[in-house]
Amino acid sequence: MPDDLPSFLHRFDHLDRRIAGWMRQNGPRLLQFSLGVIFIWFGALKFFDGLSPAESLVRRTVYWFDPDTFIPILGLWEVLIGVGLMVRPLIRGAIFLLFLQMPGTMLPLVLLPEVCFTSIPFGLTLEGQYIIKNLVLISAALVVGGTVRQDTLPSDREAVAHDA
Repeated sequence: MPDDLPSFLHRFDHLDRRIAGWMRQNGPRLLQFSLGVIFIWFGALKFFDGLSPAESLVRRTVYWFDPDTFIPILGLWEVLIGVGLMVRPLIRGAIFLLFLQMPGTMLPLVLLPEVCFTSIPFGLTLEGQYIIKNLVLISAALVVGGTVRQDTLPSDREAVAHDA
C-alpha cells in the first residue's frame, strides 16, 4: 500500500491481511471437520426410524431395495464418510465413498421431479433444495481432497515458515 494513504487505511489493510491469513490457515481444517460432522450427523439419524428428514425421499427413490435394510446401510456409509473425513489418513477413502454416494443423492431430481420441483427446472421444493445443497458438499470435499498431498496443513506450514 502506498505510504501517503491515511493511517486508518493502513490499519484496515493490516487487519484485513490478518483476517484473510487466519481464514487461509484455519479454513481447510475447519472445512474438513465440519464436513465430517455433517456426514456423521446425517448418517446417524438414519439409524433411528423417522428422525432423518431424507428417509421418506430415500424410501421413494431407491424402491428396488428394502428400505428397512437400505437406509441403515446408507447411514453407516455416511458415518464412515464423516469419520474418514475427520481422520487425516482416511480422507482419500472418505472422498471415494462420498463420490460414489453423490450420484445416488441426485436420483430424486430425475426419478421424482414432482417431489423436487415446484416449477422445473428452477423452482425447488424443500426436498429439491436439500438435494442441490450437495453441490456445496461436493465442492468442499474437493477442497479437503486438495490437501491430502500436503505433509502439513497451511497453518502448520506457515507457522514453520514464520518461526524460521
